[in-house]
Amino acid sequence: MSLLLTEFIAAHERIFVLTGAGVSTASGIPDYRDDSGDWKHQRPMEYGEFVERHESRQRYWARSFIGWQRFRHARPNQAHLALARLEQLDRLTCTVTQNVDGLHQRAGSRRVTELHGSLASVVCLACGAAIERAAMQQQLLERNPSLAGLSASSAPDGDAYLDDFDESGIDVPGCTSCGGIMKPQVVFFGENVPAARVEHCFNALENADAMLVVGSSLMVYSGFRFVRAGIPIAAINLGKTRADELLTLKVRLDCATALNSVLTNIDPDAALAAGTKCDPVPR
Repeated sequence: MSLLLTEFIAAHERIFVLTGAGVSTASGIPDYRDDSGDWKHQRPMEYGEFVERHESRQRYWARSFIGWQRFRHARPNQAHLALARLEQLDRLTCTVTQNVDGLHQRAGSRRVTELHGSLASVVCLACGAAIERAAMQQQLLERNPSLAGLSASSAPDGDAYLDDFDESGIDVPGCTSCGGIMKPQVVFFGENVPAARVEHCFNALENADAMLVVGSSLMVYSGFRFVRAGIPIAAINLGKTRADELLTLKVRLDCATALNSVLTNIDPDAALAAGTKCDPVPR
């Protein structure tokens, strides 16, 4: 299978990459779906629920405060490093990621579009003022000292399973400029990806002659929309994808295993000892 993937990548000069949660599981960040494409965990909070209910924001920020502390220390794994190296070798034209962890950039990829945004910043829904996540963490801690001693198991995208904790007393900081609702600069379930970002991705896709899907089940439309461009598609995914019938090649291997094999075949001198340097961890 890895040899077939190597041949696929070698046969195309302009490859558009789309990555999902499966590319980051080896970095300790849980994914959402099982091998059948079904939810492994409870559904993430929806945009409407976050915006409309103060109680939902209390629950979100209590859990996210705990989850971010582990999430921000995640490091790029060999799949991220291999994609960065393939970009440096001019095998990939761009990487569009559904992940919000920033690990592609920290691995060295430079042509990255974060389709769903980044957890590293927070924005006011009223006035648009943005702050670094570290500042939000500090405000949460100052207002809620009880959060300091909590720990919880990790959930996808910086969430945490915070059980047996009364979130009703959480004091959620508002915007320091206007008092508006603060939200991570990520696209929540039930929220639309900004139109300009989608257009940018489609423009990049028009210049591609093939697509490589890495670690995505494509069950969410925001990613699935790109696989209908009519170009050859290879996918690395251990389980089912929404686009299985559209694929030219399906590789049922761990993302890092598959990509390292490709990299070794294309550039034997690049075997990932050369890719272990990463950008600093965000605060």
